[in-house]
Amino acid sequence: MQEYDIIIIGGGPAGLTAAIYSARAKMKTLIIGDMVPGGQTMLTDRIDNYPGIESISGMDLMMNMYKQVETLNVPVVTKKATEIIQEEKGFIIKTKTENFKALSVIIATGATYKFLGAKGEKEFGGRGVSYCGICDAPFFKDKEIAVIGGGDTAVYETVHLLKYASKIHLIHRKDRLRATKIMQDKVIQSPKTDIHWNSVLEEISGEKTVEKIRIKNVKTEVSSEIKVDGVFVFVGIQPLSGIVNDIVTIDKKGYILTDQEMHSSCKGVFACGDVRAKALRQVSTAVGEAAAAAFSAQQYVEKLKGEAYL
Repeated sequence: MQEYDIIIIGGGPAGLTAAIYSARAKMKTLIIGDMVPGGQTMLTDRIDNYPGIESISGMDLMMNMYKQVETLNVPVVTKKATEIIQEEKGFIIKTKTENFKALSVIIATGATYKFLGAKGEKEFGGRGVSYCGICDAPFFKDKEIAVIGGGDTAVYETVHLLKYASKIHLIHRKDRLRATKIMQDKVIQSPKTDIHWNSVLEEISGEKTVEKIRIKNVKTEVSSEIKVDGVFVFVGIQPLSGIVNDIVTIDKKGYILTDQEMHSSCKGVFACGDVRAKALRQVSTAVGEAAAAAFSAQQYVEKLKGEAYL
């Protein structure tokens, strides 16, 4: 069994940043992630609020981070971590084919999209229903589509989809959007956007693919049908914290609770990025938390080894 000082589970911006900091601290480091390095940020069309970079694609930013990890000779195992076993001194991280041992673990598994639960949503998955505008926008060129949601993700994705769709019906259950104001303006001011306020999606229907949706105004209780060729659902995210649910404290939504140094309730386990309980989920916040997590993990490992600077 290969042994490491720090094993990072997750290869998104938080995981890659943690690897950069821990490797530079001369910690023997390993990344385990079931997605290609970069995580879901690879699917982001443009990032316009990362300090020092006016505008960059998510793929380019993540590849730049990954190149830094490569120059530091940090190995990356593209497998799903299935279990973490706590030992007297350290942890065993299991995958389906092999196990690894670490003195400390950094959880940077991120989060995934939530399902809406509307009638027809599951049946039309991959047949007109999507959760990734960057992935599927080209399939809806010059077509009429619906976007469900009103937060940052929904609005950012809508801005991207406007480059392709002939018209977008934005369905939001409130009377105003929650996204960044500058992005809201791009959506609201577009002649291709039709916003349905105070409305929820009731049903998605069609023959082989999506053909129409039924929505309901939550104030008037009136339902109406809209012909669309696709439905993009952006109603929030859920943390991928299942691997540590039994060894760390999580909140009612499943996010890992930490202190400001990224310590979880389990000694030697740290968390950063979208899997951690916090108010703002951005690449910039994930990067900052990851640096703190790596530093805390370094201090923990050095203390275990009797190498702490006192």
